[in-house]
Amino acid sequence: MKEFVLPLLAGVGCGVLSAWGIGGGTLLLLVMTLVFGVDQTAAQGINLLYFLPAALLALPAHKKNGYLDTKALPWLIGSGLICAALAAWLSA
Repeated sequence: MKEFVLPLLAGVGCGVLSAWGIGGGTLLLLVMTLVFGVDQTAAQGINLLYFLPAALLALPAHKKNGYLDTKALPWLIGSGLICAALAAWLSA
């Protein structure tokens, strides 16, 4: 049980700090590598997966506050997907 509770508390704490704009993802990466002994590349992958739900949960608040440019969104998503695919192809 202890092996599950401490990482959960670290994730929740980093999530709260992320919501405040403090950079919880960076803190999560440091906690995973320095405290829990996770390999750096695995911690970076987990950190990227951690970002996805955090970003999705922030979208409604950004739209409500008028920070989301819905006209530019399709272009940004499309170019992001193309660049991600090209970068993955180049790295392999």
